[in-house]
Amino acid sequence: MANRTDNSSRCSNGKKMNDGMKLIIATFIGVVIGFFLGISFPTLSLTKINFPSTILPSVDIAYVENETPETSSETLLHTWSSRTPFHGANNSSNASHWKIWVPSNPRGAEMLTPGIIAPESDYFIRRLWGLPEEDIPVKPKYLIAFTVGFNQRVNVDACVKKFSEDLFTIVLFHYDGRTTEWDQYEWSKRAIHVSVPKQTKWWYAKRFLHPDIVAPYDYIFIWDEDLGVEHFNAEEYIRLIKKHGLEISQPGVESKKKITWEITKRKTKGEVHKDAKEKPGRCNDPHLPPCAAFIEIMAPVFSRDAWRCVWHMLQNDLVHGWGLDFALRKCVEPAHEKIGVVDSQWIIHQTVPSLGSQGEEHDGVAAWQGVRDRCKREWTMFQSRMASSEKMYLKELAAASANSTLH
Repeated sequence: MANRTDNSSRCSNGKKMNDGMKLIIATFIGVVIGFFLGISFPTLSLTKINFPSTILPSVDIAYVENETPETSSETLLHTWSSRTPFHGANNSSNASHWKIWVPSNPRGAEMLTPGIIAPESDYFIRRLWGLPEEDIPVKPKYLIAFTVGFNQRVNVDACVKKFSEDLFTIVLFHYDGRTTEWDQYEWSKRAIHVSVPKQTKWWYAKRFLHPDIVAPYDYIFIWDEDLGVEHFNAEEYIRLIKKHGLEISQPGVESKKKITWEITKRKTKGEVHKDAKEKPGRCNDPHLPPCAAFIEIMAPVFSRDAWRCVWHMLQNDLVHGWGLDFALRKCVEPAHEKIGVVDSQWIIHQTVPSLGSQGEEHDGVAAWQGVRDRCKREWTMFQSRMASSEKMYLKELAAASANSTLH
């Protein structure tokens, strides 16, 4: 009986010791596993763990990206898609209340929050590496665009060198399709090149100088390629147009050939002029073109606001711009005060007939003559469209006024 009791006691004590040992070993193993999980957790792929949005409702993508650079794009996508403007269990029931629609946003962007919209762009050249905010040490304040052919490279080179690269973005519109040859000039490697054969500068301007593209620039120069600039200083020119409040301007012109309009001729006295005496019968009003509120389209300079208006007036199919100079006054007020010619910074018109050489002979009409005829035709068409548009506007205005009186 005693032996049986002793055996029972030994079995009971052995069992307790075995249970205790198992507990100690299990605890030790758990600690070890926990330790290794802890030190390895930052490198785990979150794509294997699907956290509900109610657990991580406010995870910031920028934070995840910065803290764990190796995080996969799938993880970022999952984290982004799990975010909502509302937190808690009622997200699904609130979904219809947080759909974005902002009518004041640009057309087509109404479903975006205003803070993410970038409505304007620029011609600033950026790097493919580094921090974006360090891409552009100095942002140019002005833009100069030339419409060029490679045959005029010597003259264009002389012109470009009058415009500081720190202050000006240089844009070349190539009507002859030759672009790479320009890299013989160091400045060309930093310029913006746009090449479409046999087009005019107003065709380019309508398509590549949209106001939202050139919005960062205070002034936009849109110049021909055949201008002598020996007597021109770009920075002094800008100082003068600011001083005299000119929103639309051009340098005074000298030429060995006849100059069409008196107002564009350089005057030897004074810094600027805003009017001129024309031949009898040309001016019905001394404050209207071509006696005032007038410049030619050869070397115009526009303020940012003036260009936004002028750009909208450019017609897509009227590529030569003839007649535009008489309508520029529509975009500033009072036009006879804000449109003028800078005499102390002047240019020489060398009269190189580049456009004529880009035409084609047709039905026995010489190439240059066909281009000239198109220019004249466009002038008539532009005047007709402007007159019709204003007539229609006045008619609609009168109708609206009559309706408001009746009610």
